[in-house]
Amino acid sequence: MNFAKQFCGLAFSITLSISSTVVADEQTEESIMMEEVVVTAQKREQRSFDVPLSVSTVRGEKFDALRSSGMDVRYLSNRTPSLQMESSFGRVFPRFYIRGLGNTDFDLNASQPVSVLHDGVVLENALLKGFPTFDLDRIEVLRGPQGTLFGRNTPAGTVKFESARPTQSLEGYGRLGYGRFNSVNFEGAVSGPVIPSVLSARLSLLTQRRGDWVDNEYADEENALGGHRDLAGRLQLLWTPLPKLRAWFKFHARDLDGTARLFRANILMRGEGDLVQDFARNSIAHDGRNEQTLNTHGLATEVRYDIGDFQLVSLTGLERLTTFSRGDIDGGFGAVFSQPSGPGEIPFPSETASGIPTLRQFSQEFRLMSTGASRFAYQLGLYYFREFVEMEDFNYNTLGGGTLDGMVRQEQRVTARAAFGAMTFEWFEDLELSAGLRFSDDTKDYTAWRDAAPAVTGAGPLGPIRENPQDTVWSGDLSLRYFAAPGVQTYLRAARGYRAPSIQGRLLFGDVVTLANTEIILSLEGGTKLRLWEQRLHLNMAAFQYFMQDQQLTAVGGEANFNRLVNAESTIGRGVEAELTLLPITSFEISAGVSYNRTRIDDPHLAVQGCGAPCTVLDPPTSAAAGTFSIDGNGLPQAPGWIADATARYIIALPTGAHLIASTDWAYRSRVRFFLYDSVEFADDWLLEGGVRLTYLLPNDDAEVALSMRNILNDTSPAGGIDFNNLTGYVNEPRHWSLELVRRF
Repeated sequence: MNFAKQFCGLAFSITLSISSTVVADEQTEESIMMEEVVVTAQKREQRSFDVPLSVSTVRGEKFDALRSSGMDVRYLSNRTPSLQMESSFGRVFPRFYIRGLGNTDFDLNASQPVSVLHDGVVLENALLKGFPTFDLDRIEVLRGPQGTLFGRNTPAGTVKFESARPTQSLEGYGRLGYGRFNSVNFEGAVSGPVIPSVLSARLSLLTQRRGDWVDNEYADEENALGGHRDLAGRLQLLWTPLPKLRAWFKFHARDLDGTARLFRANILMRGEGDLVQDFARNSIAHDGRNEQTLNTHGLATEVRYDIGDFQLVSLTGLERLTTFSRGDIDGGFGAVFSQPSGPGEIPFPSETASGIPTLRQFSQEFRLMSTGASRFAYQLGLYYFREFVEMEDFNYNTLGGGTLDGMVRQEQRVTARAAFGAMTFEWFEDLELSAGLRFSDDTKDYTAWRDAAPAVTGAGPLGPIRENPQDTVWSGDLSLRYFAAPGVQTYLRAARGYRAPSIQGRLLFGDVVTLANTEIILSLEGGTKLRLWEQRLHLNMAAFQYFMQDQQLTAVGGEANFNRLVNAESTIGRGVEAELTLLPITSFEISAGVSYNRTRIDDPHLAVQGCGAPCTVLDPPTSAAAGTFSIDGNGLPQAPGWIADATARYIIALPTGAHLIASTDWAYRSRVRFFLYDSVEFADDWLLEGGVRLTYLLPNDDAEVALSMRNILNDTSPAGGIDFNNLTGYVNEPRHWSLELVRRF
């Protein structure tokens, strides 16, 4: 166990997070108060306090501090209650989990129960969800089913990224940082009028570079792996030709070239559930190739037209993507039958790649919503979604010089249609009723071919295999909100959500395409939101329980090295969440919160294969087939019981008019298992990562210099594993420091 875990072995039971509002020095102690964040969790602008569901926001200085290492979107993991993230694909394939619900599948066709939206447009494929986050107004995390307004594939919740919009006054900023591993990060934006009062624009750019810092001992190469170059940009136009007409246009693009996930052979200690004693982050021994590229670009358009007390909204999204990722999956070199080999025992080599030569996504939403002041508010909408994607999987003969040794092609067309309506009625002055209903129809047309199988399987070409799942589902929610006193409200919410049928076609080592039926979730939630002490204290609390039928699960890897989809008969989850933000004095801000989640699979007939690696499975074996284990009663994978986040900030006013700002943030999660079965080795007991930031803010707040450090205790924890060959794992991000210069105008 490393120093960080010895030093900080205390389990956190609260989360601390911080708001980013700087209160002016001339403000008196009696008048200080915290800003109430405005969110669009219900597709209309509302104070977070007025939304009857569990929602968190990340913005301002906290947002800047968490991104200071140049990490991808996974920096959000464990930074709000019940949100966990991980990836076995590196920077391009984040997997989101809310309240224990997610998907560990690494297939390019994998669906997730957490929906991700950028500026209101859903990003369905997991590779689209990793778009870099920069120049944002805020991030919203909506917990629980969002089946009415956001529809399909939201049974766990939704994460919304909202860009800073064009302004009618000239403004902008530039942020340049340099840090460990020769990391260079630049971010900047300029916004202002093109035609005053008619047309404004905002251009935002991001460049992230990190040098290679991991030595490859097998090839005797120093600094051979671990780097990346990530470029992204966004151009927005806001056109207001008439007082009643508002049109917004966005073009965005990303280009990535870097290292895929680094798998490390036999780093998990057999029978111990920890990393081996001699583990070193900056060293690896690979005989296969490692590369990753991704290119995306898209358009979004939102048009709002006021018609009396109503508003007509049109939201259109277009996305395009190509990607290729290749890695040394066995995590080592050679094999037991082809010496030399290592580290440890390598039963057989494994080197694979996956790519998407074509992905096209189109979405269109129309909404008619009320805008006038009334006891009755509503919105009605129609939604259409279409996706076409081509996927390729490759196997390579590492011992034969890396020649191609197996290829599978998949092609899928998805069409989704929906009609929805939501209303809020102020029953009495202090009692409000909200309800929503959505009808959705989902169709998938899927075809798979195996052009060549790996020689070791002895199989041949296969296909075409065709599948055409379709389902029509209703979802919705009902909530009651009661204002007990000024600044005190409580709510009850029931929600029904679903995830559309899924398809899994990993045909390199198997001959069967597997399907999972629609999963349905019913969630019950109660909460209280308090605004006390003259808005110096914000407290949000929620308790929930959900019941899921036919949950879609992925049996990853196993002794047969074959992924398959299964439906669990029933899954139950329950938990509590709380967030507290406190502003005791002008110069000091602190907040606290906590989440506890408990999940359980209830299916006495559900069994999965155990690991092919020499791991110690803790579940009971079944008599159905050799090497299978019952997972009835297990919790869900990558679902920690406790999640905690802590941040505090103190501002010192200097005689020169400048300010010195010191802040620290911490994130904790408890034990997670990596697969559906429970084992000693393929799990991590806990993770604790902390950061510090010291900022010198010049007078007039137009420039700053900041020194940051992430993962300051250098906590080294396994984040996931590969279970079909050896005790392969991959780990969290290393300690990182950076110096930033910021200029605003």
